[in-house]
Amino acid sequence: MSVTGNSMFNRDRFLLGTFATNCSSGMTVTKAEGRWNNSWDNNLRLARMLDAAGIDFMLPIARWIGYGGETNFHGGVLETMTWAAGLLAQTSNINVFATIHTVANHPVVVAKQLATIDQISHGRVGLNIVAGWNKPEYEALGLDLPADHESRYGYAQEWFDIVKALWTRTEAFDWDGTYFKLKNVLGDPRPASPLPILNAAGSAQGRDFAVRNADFLFTPAIDLERSREEVAELKAHGETVGRDVDVLTFSHVVCRPTEKEAQDFLKHTADTNADWDAVDNLIRLQFAHAQSFPHDLLALIRSRMAAGHGGFPLTGTPEQVAEGLIALHKAGFGGTTLSFVDYAEEFPYFRDTVLPLLAEHGIRPAVKAAEAAE
Repeated sequence: MSVTGNSMFNRDRFLLGTFATNCSSGMTVTKAEGRWNNSWDNNLRLARMLDAAGIDFMLPIARWIGYGGETNFHGGVLETMTWAAGLLAQTSNINVFATIHTVANHPVVVAKQLATIDQISHGRVGLNIVAGWNKPEYEALGLDLPADHESRYGYAQEWFDIVKALWTRTEAFDWDGTYFKLKNVLGDPRPASPLPILNAAGSAQGRDFAVRNADFLFTPAIDLERSREEVAELKAHGETVGRDVDVLTFSHVVCRPTEKEAQDFLKHTADTNADWDAVDNLIRLQFAHAQSFPHDLLALIRSRMAAGHGGFPLTGTPEQVAEGLIALHKAGFGGTTLSFVDYAEEFPYFRDTVLPLLAEHGIRPAVKAAEAAE
């Protein structure tokens, strides 16, 4: 572990993680049999494999209501704070994020929860901040979604300012803000070292929040030429406020011995058996309330939304998948998450065939076969 604490801060590799394993069907909006079962046992089995293989992190999605369709995509979700605590208690090296909606979780409670998990994990927990965008989820919780991004991110900023104060101040304090009025609060325990902070944002207000507060900004990679410019702009934006931010993206993997096998499986899961009603609900909500995806590109990637929730496609042989990951690295991304139709069944092949190619290219460390054994 580096002197800065959490190993996510090491810049000696292209970071790899998994995304949405706490959610039913993961990232694949499919009706196909064999789609991801997000049970606790499956998550723990996968976490142990990832940990042994040297994968850097696991990132969950916090969700309170599904997207409908025949599968009610993301209707079943393991809560992320307890999920992270459980996984960290039974792993050794991997980092695990908790994804937290600011509006649904009080900052004083969140600060203490994460400080507790910091002790459980010996410094391997991270925080993914969500300012909120999904109106049906707000309604499910009896809340109103502000129509303007300024209000959403104004609330999120004060929320995170309180969390940071609880993690750094050593004496009790009052807080008289716009959204919170607190009396005699004190953070005890506090994290032993800084936690990695992640935030996904598309609007101007959201990206300003991210570069000022997050260590990692999470954004889709749809067109790599466009991504190269975007990543450079985000890093430059961070420099203007004195912060060294990194940029992560997300990818969907279909890796098979032959390209035909991979393409056939992709068609089976994300075309023939796609849950198109859920896909269309997801796209409709993104258009209406979020700017995580550029709207001029969102309508063009309906099939990619079915395959991996809009993630960068890594489809083909191990060599082709490795080439795609290397291309993301060359575009300036500091890392990517990975999703599979069935993570626990498909990851071992990726581990044994793709990770060695990335090590040969010098963007990942080599993993000994014995260390990666299930």
